Amino acid sequence: MYAFLLSTAVIFVAELGDKSQLMAMTFATRYRARDVILAITAATAIVHLASVGIGYWIGTAFEEYQNWIAIGAGIAFLVFGAWTLRGDELTEEEASKARKATGTALLAVGTAFFLAELGDKTMLATITLATQEGWFGTWIGSTVGMVAADALAIGVGAVLGRKLPEKTIKIGAAVLFFLFGLILIAEGLGWIG
Repeated sequence: MYAFLLSTAVIFVAELGDKSQLMAMTFATRYRARDVILAITAATAIVHLASVGIGYWIGTAFEEYQNWIAIGAGIAFLVFGAWTLRGDELTEEEASKARKATGTALLAVGTAFFLAELGDKTMLATITLATQEGWFGTWIGSTVGMVAADALAIGVGAVLGRKLPEKTIKIGAAVLFFLFGLILIAEGLGWIG
Protein backbone atom coordinates (compact mmCIF):
# COMPACT_ATOMS: atom_id res chain seq x y z
CA MET A 1 0.00 0.00 0.00
CA TYR A 2 2.89 2.35 0.76
CA ALA A 3 4.35 1.80 -2.74
CA PHE A 4 0.93 2.56 -4.26
CA LEU A 5 0.41 5.79 -2.31
CA LEU A 6 3.97 6.99 -2.78
CA SER A 7 4.06 6.33 -6.53
CA THR A 8 0.59 7.85 -7.05
CA ALA A 9 1.68 11.09 -5.39
CA VAL A 10 5.14 11.24 -6.99
CA ILE A 11 3.91 10.55 -10.53
CA PHE A 12 0.91 12.90 -10.21
CA VAL A 13 3.23 15.75 -9.25
CA ALA A 14 5.83 14.80 -11.89
CA GLU A 15 3.13 14.79 -14.59
CA LEU A 16 1.86 18.30 -13.82
CA GLY A 17 3.01 20.55 -16.66
CA ASP A 18 4.64 17.61 -18.48
CA LYS A 19 4.46 17.29 -22.26
CA SER A 20 2.13 14.32 -22.07
CA GLN A 21 -0.33 16.33 -19.99
CA LEU A 22 -0.33 18.97 -22.72
CA MET A 23 -0.81 16.18 -25.27
CA ALA A 24 -3.83 14.95 -23.31
CA MET A 25 -5.31 18.42 -23.46
CA THR A 26 -4.66 18.61 -27.21
CA PHE A 27 -6.16 15.19 -27.91
CA ALA A 28 -9.24 16.07 -25.85
CA THR A 29 -9.98 18.86 -28.33
CA ARG A 30 -10.19 16.29 -31.16
CA TYR A 31 -11.56 13.10 -29.56
CA ARG A 32 -14.09 12.18 -26.92
CA ALA A 33 -12.68 12.54 -23.41
CA ARG A 34 -13.62 8.94 -22.59
CA ASP A 35 -11.58 7.62 -25.53
CA VAL A 36 -8.58 9.76 -24.60
CA ILE A 37 -8.67 8.57 -20.99
CA LEU A 38 -8.96 4.92 -22.06
CA ALA A 39 -6.02 5.27 -24.45
CA ILE A 40 -3.88 7.09 -21.87
CA THR A 41 -4.68 4.46 -19.26
CA ALA A 42 -3.75 1.59 -21.58
CA ALA A 43 -0.52 3.21 -22.83
CA THR A 44 0.49 4.28 -19.34
CA ALA A 45 -0.21 0.86 -17.86
CA ILE A 46 1.99 -0.79 -20.52
CA VAL A 47 4.87 1.68 -20.23
CA HIS A 48 4.78 1.69 -16.44
CA LEU A 49 4.62 -2.11 -16.30
CA ALA A 50 7.78 -2.17 -18.39
CA SER A 51 9.22 0.52 -16.14
CA VAL A 52 8.66 -1.40 -12.93
CA GLY A 53 10.05 -4.50 -14.63
CA ILE A 54 13.16 -2.59 -15.57
CA GLY A 55 13.43 -1.04 -12.12
CA TYR A 56 12.86 -4.33 -10.36
CA TRP A 57 15.14 -6.54 -12.47
CA ILE A 58 17.76 -4.30 -14.02
CA GLY A 59 17.87 -1.17 -11.86
CA THR A 60 19.88 1.65 -13.30
CA ALA A 61 21.17 -0.13 -16.42
CA PHE A 62 18.35 1.52 -18.44
CA GLU A 63 19.96 4.95 -18.25
CA GLU A 64 22.56 4.15 -20.91
CA TYR A 65 19.79 3.88 -23.55
CA GLN A 66 17.83 6.94 -22.46
CA ASN A 67 19.40 9.25 -25.08
CA TRP A 68 18.55 6.96 -28.01
CA ILE A 69 14.99 6.54 -26.81
CA ALA A 70 14.60 10.32 -26.45
CA ILE A 71 15.93 10.91 -29.98
CA GLY A 72 13.63 8.24 -31.46
CA ALA A 73 10.60 9.62 -29.63
CA GLY A 74 11.56 13.16 -30.71
CA ILE A 75 11.68 12.15 -34.37
CA ALA A 76 8.29 10.46 -33.99
CA PHE A 77 6.86 13.68 -32.55
CA LEU A 78 8.19 15.68 -35.52
CA VAL A 79 6.40 13.21 -37.81
CA PHE A 80 3.20 13.58 -35.74
CA GLY A 81 3.50 17.37 -36.08
CA ALA A 82 3.87 17.20 -39.87
CA TRP A 83 0.99 14.75 -40.08
CA THR A 84 -1.18 17.07 -37.99
CA LEU A 85 -0.40 20.06 -40.23
CA ARG A 86 -1.05 18.07 -43.40
CA GLY A 87 -4.40 17.04 -42.05
CA ASP A 88 -6.88 14.66 -43.55
CA GLU A 89 -9.94 15.48 -45.59
CA LEU A 90 -13.09 13.68 -44.50
CA THR A 91 -16.52 13.68 -46.00
CA GLU A 92 -19.33 14.45 -43.57
CA GLU A 93 -20.25 10.77 -43.52
CA GLU A 94 -16.65 9.75 -42.73
CA ALA A 95 -16.42 12.44 -40.04
CA SER A 96 -19.58 11.13 -38.42
CA LYS A 97 -18.19 7.58 -38.43
CA ALA A 98 -14.87 8.81 -37.01
CA ARG A 99 -16.62 10.56 -34.13
CA LYS A 100 -18.40 7.33 -33.29
CA ALA A 101 -15.38 5.05 -33.79
CA THR A 102 -13.53 4.42 -30.57
CA GLY A 103 -10.73 2.40 -32.19
CA THR A 104 -9.30 5.33 -34.17
CA ALA A 105 -8.90 7.55 -31.14
CA LEU A 106 -7.60 4.73 -28.98
CA LEU A 107 -4.92 3.83 -31.53
CA ALA A 108 -3.83 7.42 -32.24
CA VAL A 109 -3.76 8.58 -28.63
CA GLY A 110 -2.42 5.30 -27.27
CA THR A 111 0.48 5.21 -29.74
CA ALA A 112 1.37 8.86 -29.15
CA PHE A 113 1.33 8.41 -25.37
CA PHE A 114 3.30 5.20 -25.51
CA LEU A 115 6.05 6.91 -27.52
CA ALA A 116 5.92 10.07 -25.40
CA GLU A 117 6.39 8.16 -22.19
CA LEU A 118 9.44 6.19 -23.34
CA GLY A 119 12.36 7.82 -21.57
CA ASP A 120 10.11 10.46 -19.99
CA LYS A 121 10.63 11.69 -16.45
CA THR A 122 7.56 9.81 -15.22
CA MET A 123 8.95 6.57 -16.69
CA LEU A 124 12.31 7.19 -15.05
CA ALA A 125 10.60 8.10 -11.78
CA THR A 126 8.62 4.85 -11.95
CA ILE A 127 11.82 2.88 -12.59
CA THR A 128 13.47 4.60 -9.63
CA LEU A 129 10.50 3.93 -7.35
CA ALA A 130 10.43 0.27 -8.41
CA THR A 131 14.06 -0.20 -7.42
CA GLN A 132 13.10 0.73 -3.85
CA GLU A 133 9.42 -0.23 -3.46
CA GLY A 134 7.19 -3.14 -4.41
CA TRP A 135 6.67 -3.47 -8.16
CA PHE A 136 2.89 -4.04 -8.12
CA GLY A 137 2.02 -1.09 -5.90
CA THR A 138 4.44 1.10 -7.85
CA TRP A 139 2.90 0.03 -11.16
CA ILE A 140 -0.72 0.63 -10.13
CA GLY A 141 0.11 3.83 -8.24
CA SER A 142 2.18 5.36 -11.03
CA THR A 143 -0.55 4.57 -13.56
CA VAL A 144 -3.26 6.07 -11.36
CA GLY A 145 -1.16 9.18 -10.64
CA MET A 146 -0.47 9.83 -14.30
CA VAL A 147 -4.04 9.21 -15.47
CA ALA A 148 -5.38 11.50 -12.72
CA ALA A 149 -3.04 14.33 -13.74
CA ASP A 150 -3.87 13.85 -17.42
CA ALA A 151 -7.60 13.73 -16.68
CA LEU A 152 -7.30 17.32 -15.42
CA ALA A 153 -5.76 18.30 -18.76
CA ILE A 154 -8.43 16.38 -20.68
CA GLY A 155 -11.16 18.34 -18.91
CA VAL A 156 -9.51 21.63 -19.88
CA GLY A 157 -8.93 20.40 -23.46
CA ALA A 158 -12.55 19.31 -23.89
CA VAL A 159 -13.78 22.76 -22.82
CA LEU A 160 -11.31 24.55 -25.13
CA GLY A 161 -12.21 22.28 -28.06
CA ARG A 162 -15.77 23.54 -28.02
CA LYS A 163 -14.61 27.15 -28.16
CA LEU A 164 -11.66 27.16 -30.59
CA PRO A 165 -11.83 26.92 -34.39
CA GLU A 166 -10.52 23.66 -35.93
CA LYS A 167 -7.67 25.40 -37.78
CA THR A 168 -6.38 26.94 -34.53
CA ILE A 169 -6.52 23.55 -32.82
CA LYS A 170 -4.67 21.88 -35.73
CA ILE A 171 -1.90 24.49 -35.78
CA GLY A 172 -1.60 24.48 -31.99
CA ALA A 173 -1.39 20.68 -31.88
CA ALA A 174 1.26 20.64 -34.62
CA VAL A 175 3.33 23.30 -32.84
CA LEU A 176 3.17 21.28 -29.61
CA PHE A 177 4.26 18.10 -31.39
CA PHE A 178 7.17 19.96 -33.05
CA LEU A 179 8.16 21.53 -29.74
CA PHE A 180 8.05 18.21 -27.89
CA GLY A 181 9.99 16.54 -30.69
CA LEU A 182 12.74 19.15 -30.64
CA ILE A 183 12.95 19.06 -26.85
CA LEU A 184 13.25 15.25 -26.84
CA ILE A 185 15.95 15.31 -29.53
CA ALA A 186 17.85 18.05 -27.65
CA GLU A 187 17.63 16.01 -24.44
CA GLY A 188 18.80 12.88 -26.28
CA LEU A 189 21.77 14.74 -27.71
CA GLY A 190 22.61 16.13 -24.28
CA TRP A 191 22.01 19.77 -25.25
CA ILE A 192 19.53 20.30 -22.40
CA GLY A 193 19.24 18.59 -19.04
